[in-house]
Formats: sequence, C-alpha cells, structure tokens
Amino acid sequence: MQGLVSGSMPEFLDLLGLSEAPMALCWTDEEPAGFAPEPGQPPTREREERGEIDWQEVFGNFSCVIGHIWRARRKQTAAYFSAERYGCPGGSFFLGFHSPQTRTIINYVSSGTPGWSEGERYCESPESLARVFDLIDPLPAPAKYCVVKPVTMLGEGEEPELVMFFARPESLCGLHQLACFVTNDPEVVASPWAAACGGLVTWPRTYLARGMRRAVVGGWDPSARKFFKTDELSFTVPWGMFSDMLRRYPESFLKMHTWETTRRKIDRSRKAWGEEKGK
Repeated sequence: MQGLVSGSMPEFLDLLGLSEAPMALCWTDEEPAGFAPEPGQPPTREREERGEIDWQEVFGNFSCVIGHIWRARRKQTAAYFSAERYGCPGGSFFLGFHSPQTRTIINYVSSGTPGWSEGERYCESPESLARVFDLIDPLPAPAKYCVVKPVTMLGEGEEPELVMFFARPESLCGLHQLACFVTNDPEVVASPWAAACGGLVTWPRTYLARGMRRAVVGGWDPSARKFFKTDELSFTVPWGMFSDMLRRYPESFLKMHTWETTRRKIDRSRKAWGEEKGK
C-alpha cells in the first residue's frame, strides 16, 4: 500500500483539489516521535467523585486536540495523545482515554455551573447531554498512544485505523461521491453530532466497531473552528475505504468531463483564498 500511496497520491490529491496529504490515525504502545500536550492529571469520573481533580489546573493546561492536529498538518509531522497527555478533558473522552465523561465537563458543555462557568450551551441541559454522551460512548483506546500524522509518514506495513481529510465543499463533494463509488452505499457518509475530535475519531471508530463502512463529515464544533481553514470541514474514512478510494479513483467520475467543471470551481476557490499552486 505504501507504494500506491507514494505513486498515486499526487494525482489523487490534485484531482480532488487538495493541497495537503490526509492524516492517518494510528495506535501504539511505544511513545512516538512528534509533539503532544503537556502531561496532566487524568480527568476521570472516579477521580472527580473522590474530589481529586484540580479543575483550575486542568483548564489552565488546556490545549485542543484539533489544535495539535492543525499544528501537525502545518508542519507535516506527528501529534500524539495519551491518558496523561490529552490537552482537553473533552478530547480525552472522545479519544477513548476515559469514560464516562465527568459531570463537570457535562455541565460545562451544556448549561454551565453557577459561579464558575456560563456553559457552552451545545445541549439544552446536563441531563440531555449525559444521554448524548452515553449514546456516543467512545470505544476505549486500544493502545497507550494515539498518533495522528500524514499518510506519507506511514512506515512499511504500517496500517492506520482511520484516514482524515480536510477539505472545502467542492473537494468534499469529490470525497463524498468517491466514497459512494467504492461502496455502492447511498448512506455511506454520516455527520452525527460531536466535538470536532468526536467527528474526526469517535464516530468513525464507532461505525467500524458496528461493522458499518462509514465516512464521517465533521468540523461543526464552533469551539474548534479556529483550527480549520475558512470553509473547511473534516472527512474521515476507515483505512480500508481509503485504500479502495486511492486504488479505484481512476475508474470514477474524477476522470470524467463533469468533474472538470467542479475542478475549475476548486481553482477559483483557491484563488479567492490566495492558495493558488506555487504560492
């Protein structure tokens, strides 16, 4: 597969109008090279109930999972996370390092805590959000470290669990249609509610565990939009689907006349954002 990535990737990305390689999500028990959030105390429900969490310290060391991935994208290197190096207590939950979510965070994301937080108001009440989090119920992390790095950095024989694209609507159109082309499933693309890291990691892993081949559009979380380009969203697929997309795109609409029209719109979008080739 590495040969296909290096051989087909340039044309694949060019046809889709993407200026960067997608990111791969891998798991390992060996501490990887790259950068990670500063170590912090695990924000677990058990420690919360024992009164062992210093929330002032947790929020004082806050750093967004998507922010670290944004940095990894820009530098074309790896970012990694663990139960101790999580950056964001919400991210620690969505990446599978602790569950259930703490009541403090449930209050914070919904209606807040009087005298401490006005809340983010992403759900109408703590009770409603608790039910949503119980439904999402992220899969436990299968190894000590979660690593996100460009697919071009994958080693020989290394197979990630997920592949993450970041794209604006016209390129996203191509990814959406290509996912359908390789699966023949009109419901192959889903876009359920979650934090940005939940759309990027949690839901794709959940669908996989259910035996469902699903691509997930994410990036709707207002709190993480600052770590996306303007008009950009995420599109995460299982490794197997990505392999099919990369292998079979020459047979698809991406090589047909209709896509040329959309490709011209991508070029206009790049020009509008000052991202023409060569700049």
